[in-house]
Amino acid sequence: MPVEPPPSAPSAAPAGAGLTTHVIDIAQGVGAAGLAVDVFRLGQGPDARGHLGRRATGADGRSTDWLIGGGGLEAGTYELAFRLGAYYRDSRLALPPTPFFEVARVRFQIVDPGAHHHVPLLAAPWGYTTYRGS
Repeated sequence: MPVEPPPSAPSAAPAGAGLTTHVIDIAQGVGAAGLAVDVFRLGQGPDARGHLGRRATGADGRSTDWLIGGGGLEAGTYELAFRLGAYYRDSRLALPPTPFFEVARVRFQIVDPGAHHHVPLLAAPWGYTTYRGS
């Protein structure tokens, strides 16, 4: 008997060079839909940080478009700021009104701007983990 595809296939990540993410809410076992992610490029000095924009994850928790793409990715240090506090305040979970993690910041290096860089986040109200994805 053939296996049927799911009724709504998850959105595919963009192809080519750029930066994407995928956030899984491991407390609820779902993709973190609508989670805001701010993108920063860090320069020289402790306060040299440029805000490149804000995106929200799609229905399956993936970035539906490049966080940085179209030739905008350069070698250097970047930071993704995942707005977990707002996401969990809007969730159906019974949580304290003040989240433990308001923002999860992930800093990483881009060495090859011509490659696809993927930064997944596994999130819960009391913790998170990340890794370099593919």
